[in-house]
Amino acid sequence: MNTKALSWIAKIAAALFGLYIVFSLLNPIRIVQSGTRGVITTFGKVDPEPLGEGIHFVVPLVNRVHMIDVRLQKNEGKGVAASRDLQQVSVSAALNWRLDPALVAQTFQNIGNEHAVALRVIEPAAQEATKAIAAQYTAEELVTKRTEVSGKIRDALEQRLRRHGVIVDSLAAVNYDFSAVFDKAIEAKVEAEQKKLTAERDLERIKVEAEQALAKARGEAESLKAKRLEITPDLLRLKQLENEAEAIKKWNGQLPQYTGAGTPFVQLNGAGSSSK
Repeated sequence: MNTKALSWIAKIAAALFGLYIVFSLLNPIRIVQSGTRGVITTFGKVDPEPLGEGIHFVVPLVNRVHMIDVRLQKNEGKGVAASRDLQQVSVSAALNWRLDPALVAQTFQNIGNEHAVALRVIEPAAQEATKAIAAQYTAEELVTKRTEVSGKIRDALEQRLRRHGVIVDSLAAVNYDFSAVFDKAIEAKVEAEQKKLTAERDLERIKVEAEQALAKARGEAESLKAKRLEITPDLLRLKQLENEAEAIKKWNGQLPQYTGAGTPFVQLNGAGSSSK
């Protein structure tokens, strides 16, 4: 291929690239993807009404569209705080948040896009709220009341971030790191409390079982007392007659024979006598 042909190819490529640049600059169509909002600036001035998802037409070279992500974001952070009893504790947490789609233009104007919000607003607010809430609890309470502490940190963050157009979804996790000595002391105390609760439950069970046994004994005593009150002379006579009747049923028809001093010999058997 000669030099002239190469020159024509280069000119065509340059022309196509120029057309692409011109088309890009003059293209009036902007597409806002799902999960984003478009913030329009006109010569640098922010339009308070963001663009929703879909196709939009803008004025080329006049309007510029900034795409802002309004989907759920996650920030993980770690900081140092002091408890009410002046124990130093390292706190780590994961915050789930998102930008309010209706206020995304004001947020962009005051702070910037979602990355600027995470850096300039989320991280400082999380550290401030964590320190403020941790100072209200002792080190032991931070462990035993973890759910309550997490809820208060979340509420504090929600109040701080709402004015910046940030919606707090959840505080995913809050973990504490104490010194090894303090960790062992907390574990020993918690274990002692658990043993105490177990002993109290056992004592209550024994008490209930003793009351049940006492009630059973009382019932049996009352039953025996009632049976004794039912025994009368007539009942005793009837029992005697029943015993005699039973003895008669068992008699074989022979009378007893008696021998001995002062006692006559009685012989009722006819075969043992003879006439003289």
